[in-house]
Amino acid sequence: MALRHAVLAALLSGEYSGYQLAKAFDVGVANFWYAQPQQLYLELTKLEKDGLISGRQVVQEARPNKRLFTVTEAGKVELARFATADCKPSFIRDDLLVKVQAVDHIDAAPVIAQLDDRAAAAAAKIEFLDRLLRQLRGDLDEETFLRRGEPLGPYLTCLRGRQFEQEHHTWCVRAATVLRDRAKNRSS
Repeated sequence: MALRHAVLAALLSGEYSGYQLAKAFDVGVANFWYAQPQQLYLELTKLEKDGLISGRQVVQEARPNKRLFTVTEAGKVELARFATADCKPSFIRDDLLVKVQAVDHIDAAPVIAQLDDRAAAAAAKIEFLDRLLRQLRGDLDEETFLRRGEPLGPYLTCLRGRQFEQEHHTWCVRAATVLRDRAKNRSS
């Protein structure tokens, strides 16, 4: 997947400035795609040049002017084309896993500390995603929302992000516990 498709998908929710898009990425799209704000601004320029989004200037009195972007019909056609293309399987590429892989031959203490940090970050993300899911659902319970609620796509990607963070949290806690127990057994 290219960043362009993630940006197009995010812009389907409405008209956004580059700043608002960066915030939207932090909230919803970060579950499946990470991009730095400067990458987003560059991609917006490319997408507008390619006719996949349109931008309009908004004049503001007390602040600098801003541009708001929306997906064009050509952008929707591109997303439809992208939706029909085969997906590559996802894969994990994580420095922490390399450290855990090598833990039998290095000092485990810094690896344990990083596992603890990662578990704490995952727990915070789980809380955030739970709030976002409740906000998206409104007054509906999850099963009712999944049958008839809108918007469904962002809700499903948020569910996947939450499940990923939960699995990640569980693994980090377990790995840190095993490494701590092993370290205690070696020193006794």
